[in-house]
Amino acid sequence: MLETTIAAIRPADDAAMAAARELHGRLTKPAGSLGALEELSVRLAGLAGACPPPLPEPAAVAIFAGDHGVHAQRVSPWPQEVTAQMIGNFLAGGAVVNAFARQAGASVTVVDVGVATPLPTEPAVLDTAVLDPAVLDPAVPRLVVASVRRGTRDLTVTAALTRDEALTAVQTGIRIADELIDAGAGILLTGDMGIGNTTPAAVLIAAFTGADPLDTTGRGTGVDDPTYAHKVAVVRAALARHTPDPTDPLGVLAAVGGLEHAALAGLILGAAARRTPVLLDGVIAVSAALAAAAFAPDAVCAMVAGHRSSEPGATVALRHLGLDPLIDLGLRLGEGTGALLALPVVTGAVRVLHEVATFDSAGVAEK
Repeated sequence: MLETTIAAIRPADDAAMAAARELHGRLTKPAGSLGALEELSVRLAGLAGACPPPLPEPAAVAIFAGDHGVHAQRVSPWPQEVTAQMIGNFLAGGAVVNAFARQAGASVTVVDVGVATPLPTEPAVLDTAVLDPAVLDPAVPRLVVASVRRGTRDLTVTAALTRDEALTAVQTGIRIADELIDAGAGILLTGDMGIGNTTPAAVLIAAFTGADPLDTTGRGTGVDDPTYAHKVAVVRAALARHTPDPTDPLGVLAAVGGLEHAALAGLILGAAARRTPVLLDGVIAVSAALAAAAFAPDAVCAMVAGHRSSEPGATVALRHLGLDPLIDLGLRLGEGTGALLALPVVTGAVRVLHEVATFDSAGVAEK
């Protein structure tokens, strides 16, 4: 599945991008007056191979959840049980991501790829098979159980995952992308949940970009100064132990990644193969995006950076990918919240090409 997905990923369509730029020049507005929105719409036309590109709707958030053996190194003040408890909150509709998803009319699918503790609640809908259009119902958060293992191993001691486990997680993400798109989703949004997951994200970003761990490691859920210094040391130790090779993205994910990072990389690859935009959330998403780009450089064509996380590694990763975030609000929650807030910007950029009159059609004189 991974090989065929990568083989299906193609560069942006130059003709469609040129057509979008030409159309912008004829719309009833000064040239360039919509700033970054114009280039975003051009990029989306290149992804779709059509001008105008399809409206990016309906939107589907995929939250991948997993736990981390490195939590034993006390890199987070939160107990690991919170991961499972937050899944219960997602399914009950009580998290921030649910509030923002309801506002945006986006569906929420939660995917357990490696939660360590039992889930505290039975899901309203449990599905491990093919999804149907009802999955896109914004009113019904859903759970997909696709657990590879109950949390990763401690990456400071051994590889977090075997290559087979990492591959299974990547392919889970591809499958979820296919199912959501088959159900009618016009844009996918990345979400994540996993106590301690900013530590493997920092290692992944350092591994793929070559940046110093001090520049890729942040405070996650808000650690104090001694814990932050310890966290940086943990990231350095993991890099020294594994010396991950950025030209072997599956090996990097296996050595130092998390199950949700690997699955998110798969989601991005799956979206790119289907020429469907994927709106990235914060530092977990962009660390996974680095892996996706290492698998298939043209996958970047499908990526839209929703926001700039306050985690420093996010800026390092976005710079490496050549992506500019649409909003910058100092967020560091995860879940898909920043991506959801950026969604109207993406929709607006495309709607301009669909609905704004040209100078000729509106009878408006050009300068």
